[in-house]
Amino acid sequence: MTTEQIKQLLNEAFKPELLEILDNSAAHAGHAGARSGGGHYHVTIVAEAFEGKTMIQRHQLVYGVLGDLMKQQIHALGINAISPSEESTGNL
Repeated sequence: MTTEQIKQLLNEAFKPELLEILDNSAAHAGHAGARSGGGHYHVTIVAEAFEGKTMIQRHQLVYGVLGDLMKQQIHALGINAISPSEESTGNL
């Protein structure tokens, strides 16, 4: 369910050209975060909102959108936030 929640929130906030969400929770079974119910996810997102922003600013934007999920449903989140110009030039 959380993967769909992440997808919905990020789509609504950023209207991304690309959005990939990997649920790596199974690889962390038995780990303290997994026991508390929070999952491990990795997000790759390409959106105009990241143009001209630093990596920290991009992560802050994503965390701002997913903030409520970070309290219990998400234990760990990897973020690869890219602007369309970076994707098209291969400057990832």
